[in-house]
Amino acid sequence: MRFVHSRRQAIGLAALLLACGTPAFAADTGKTCMGAERAGSDGGVAAYGGQWIGTWPGMTNKHGYEPGPYADEQSLFTITAQNLAQYEDRLTEGQKALFAQYPDAYRMKVYPGHRDFGVPEWACAVADHNAQHARLIDDGQGVDGLGGAPAFPAPRNGLEAIWSAKTTYRAWTEQVVGDIAYVYPGNKIAWGRYELRSMSAMNRPDADPRPSLTEKIAAYFFASYKLPERDRGLTSVGFQFNHYGEGSTQAWQYQPGTRRVRQAPEVGYDYPVPPGGLHVSDEDSGFNGAPDRYEWTLLGKREIYVPYHNFGINDPALRYDDLLTPHTLNPDHVRYELHRVWVVEARLKPGMRHIYSRRTIYIDEDSWQILTADHYDNHDALWRVPMILYFYSQESASHHRGLQVFHDLTAKAYAAINLVNERPAADWWRLNRPMVPAQFSPQAAAQAGR
Repeated sequence: MRFVHSRRQAIGLAALLLACGTPAFAADTGKTCMGAERAGSDGGVAAYGGQWIGTWPGMTNKHGYEPGPYADEQSLFTITAQNLAQYEDRLTEGQKALFAQYPDAYRMKVYPGHRDFGVPEWACAVADHNAQHARLIDDGQGVDGLGGAPAFPAPRNGLEAIWSAKTTYRAWTEQVVGDIAYVYPGNKIAWGRYELRSMSAMNRPDADPRPSLTEKIAAYFFASYKLPERDRGLTSVGFQFNHYGEGSTQAWQYQPGTRRVRQAPEVGYDYPVPPGGLHVSDEDSGFNGAPDRYEWTLLGKREIYVPYHNFGINDPALRYDDLLTPHTLNPDHVRYELHRVWVVEARLKPGMRHIYSRRTIYIDEDSWQILTADHYDNHDALWRVPMILYFYSQESASHHRGLQVFHDLTAKAYAAINLVNERPAADWWRLNRPMVPAQFSPQAAAQAGR
């Protein structure tokens, strides 16, 4: 299988498979190792195939933009404000709010659903191990389990489900130079640009033995701003803990004005993400960070039209002028499919502070990636609607977070983050290339900012 590179690693994988005993889902052939239902549905959800891992028919490049295996498909139908009533039982509250606020601009082009991409054998082994052995520790501040696959493929409650989304199989490292657009009423656009690097210590594909979720560091990050000019050289580095009892994020920041690196204050929870501030730190990728300020409830599964297989949104032939339409990203270029998702609700605990009092999060059953969410303000009014446009990466053999769109219904504005269409090919995502912790150190921040 892909990523089994050596005899030693093959032996390590075999040992892990043996340690798992009878795989958690082996007796239930109706489930994948990630806990998803293999069968399709009468409503139109596709059956699981999982036959492609790191490749697909017609793929030509080992990394960089690929149109994907479904590029020639035509949409089945388009949901609009006019025919909304026919489909609203398969829409999120956030999607319905976008139809209500932008009836002439927002629409959803629905395509055939596909579940053709699988995961490497080692990730299946980790998921099976976790299904039998993983447990929440210290009131849910941490998990005792293995890294590299969802901690709880068969979650019993909302906290286990959100931890599965946080710990799921994904790219080990990423590097990209992406453009950022803040689109305001009147189609006024404020621009940003940054270089992003990250390394998920838990997802190294050749790790032998697999890392434990009780180890100190979950992931490293590096973000260096190139635009706007006032922020050029501003660079943040640091790491996130696995166990949130130790803290949420340890960060350092290089300030070009002082030419010094200082330890940054707490940047988790509802810290506004610069430069536009239309979303907050723990909203990145749907949910990111410590879950301790909320009570989490697992509402079960629903069949919903969600953004899926969005290879084409990154097409270099698309210009930003075409993508960045008023009120929302140009819906002609966004692909939706019918999928089963886990629905998790978060309600702010008494005495806790956050700008979102309630959140509903929609998690793909196959990949455990968060696809969209509904965020409510402290008057329980729907406020913000994120949308994460994943593409399947041949380089990491995983669904990877590409363009993220954050709609602010109050400001009537949206942010589009990680635009790469007009970037040179060298700036496009590179995934699973080896990195080391020194690339995320305060010294790295000072070097990048100068």
